[in-house]
Amino acid sequence: MDLTSRITQHFLDSIAVKERSAGELPHSIQNAGAVMVESLLNGRKILCCGNGGSAGDAQHFSAELLNRFERERPGMPAIALTTDSSTITAIANDYDYDEIFAKQVLALGQQGDVLLAISTSGNSGNVVQAIRAAHERDMIVVALTGRDGGRMAANLGAKDVEVRVPSERTARIQEVHLVVIHCLCDFIDTAIFGGEDA
Repeated sequence: MDLTSRITQHFLDSIAVKERSAGELPHSIQNAGAVMVESLLNGRKILCCGNGGSAGDAQHFSAELLNRFERERPGMPAIALTTDSSTITAIANDYDYDEIFAKQVLALGQQGDVLLAISTSGNSGNVVQAIRAAHERDMIVVALTGRDGGRMAANLGAKDVEVRVPSERTARIQEVHLVVIHCLCDFIDTAIFGGEDA
């Protein structure tokens, strides 16, 4: 087994998926950014959720908004629903693991807020439930998915935005999700604070 070649192939595969995504995803990323900007300018917030690596992405996005991305500017309101272990374990224990994000959305979400829902398969039960809860609160959903969009895509409404990575492989989807998150951060900063270079 040539491990060096396997490593090289990871880079080549990642590049190929990113090149395809660069051709297919900018319009949906722009739509997602516009939804987030409108929410933030109206004094609303962004709630973020996902599992595993997608939980890390949710936390990454909220940290970039609350603190800063590439320029000095005021913090903006974003909450990762993945970080409160007491709340998550209480909900999972008392109700069901599929409710860990939905119950937080119902408690914290308001009309005009945005839910950033992340899943490489699009089939994470707790993220699907969070989308349904967001709709109950008249929130708009931005969904980062992969493969065929899964159950998440089937639960999106007309005002929601899906950014679906054109890949079947979890690692490749996660890599593009990170680029999408950085695109959204840059879009938000530029739209709200102007075109100043980083």
